[in-house]
Amino acid sequence: MSTKPHGPASYFPSIEAKYGRTIDEWRTAMSESGLTSHKPLVEWLKSEHTLGHGHATALAQYHLNPEKWAS
Repeated sequence: MSTKPHGPASYFPSIEAKYGRTIDEWRTAMSESGLTSHKPLVEWLKSEHTLGHGHATALAQYHLNPEKWAS
């Protein structure tokens, strides 16, 4: 029996489909941005990459705390 993704990972399939980048590509972009806290990352993803608030929040949460959301 497989379990459904929870937390930020539940958004990953729709993020990848809608914006055409893998989660690893988004994490690389966030690392390269030089931003290191949640709110600036969310605002950057929204303004520079036109992500919706929920998708930007999910990516920022996962990027900053991947161990918390690991399966």
